Amino acid sequence: MRAFEDTRPNGIVERLLGDRHSLPLSVVLHLVPGALIVAAYLLIGEPFVEAIGYPTLMGWAIALCLVLIPILSGLLWLGRKRNGRFSLRGVLHYTDKPLPRGKLVAMVIPLIVWMMVLSFATAPMNTFFLENFFTWVPYTDGAGSFTKFLHGYSHSVALTTMVMCLPLTGISLPLIEELYFRGFLLPRIAHLGGWAPVVSTVLFSLYHFWSPWVFVSRVIFMFPGFWFAWREKDIRLSIGMHVGVTSILATLGAIAVALNLI
Repeated sequence: MRAFEDTRPNGIVERLLGDRHSLPLSVVLHLVPGALIVAAYLLIGEPFVEAIGYPTLMGWAIALCLVLIPILSGLLWLGRKRNGRFSLRGVLHYTDKPLPRGKLVAMVIPLIVWMMVLSFATAPMNTFFLENFFTWVPYTDGAGSFTKFLHGYSHSVALTTMVMCLPLTGISLPLIEELYFRGFLLPRIAHLGGWAPVVSTVLFSLYHFWSPWVFVSRVIFMFPGFWFAWREKDIRLSIGMHVGVTSILATLGAIAVALNLI
């Protein structure tokens, strides 16, 4: 109780840990990280990978790490303010694991299939938006293709990039996104009722400022996982879908590069 009372003089901590976030606050907390990621890429990630001769994927992985890891640290800091020790207890919600393991697996597998199929099926739509509305974006190198960003690089550089990015963009960074966006932010706009997962999906899709041409398709293939996580109050559903797909694609990509298939 003492640890929680210590947070009361700190208005910012109290607002962040409150059970309800206002819509303006939630919009800011969703979108500012995306703007910081783009800034980190343009100022640090892109110059660094150009200097060492590596693909842009590595630059984006660096930028994501520079923003998402501090966000996770911030959540742990909030846990320390609430619990007196570094912890996510009371900071994240939807973590009580209400679903039995069998039902969880039975729900996650179709969500993974949905996201993978729709992400490929909507690729032509993404290309249309890219070529007609976003040619002015200064970081479209490799956009619109799952392999274009590797063109022009040696096999060793391409393989090193894929292997190094697999545990980052494939597993840990999507996991941090789910902890933050679905575990921390989504429950705090639950007062919006059935609009909560809609708002979460739209804002999460907008947060990806580095690929705005994917906004529409991202809303389509992400929404079911976020909706089920909200309905069942179990963050493992969205984690399973999101991290499941990114880890599978990253692994297949690394294998394909290793075997000279792309």
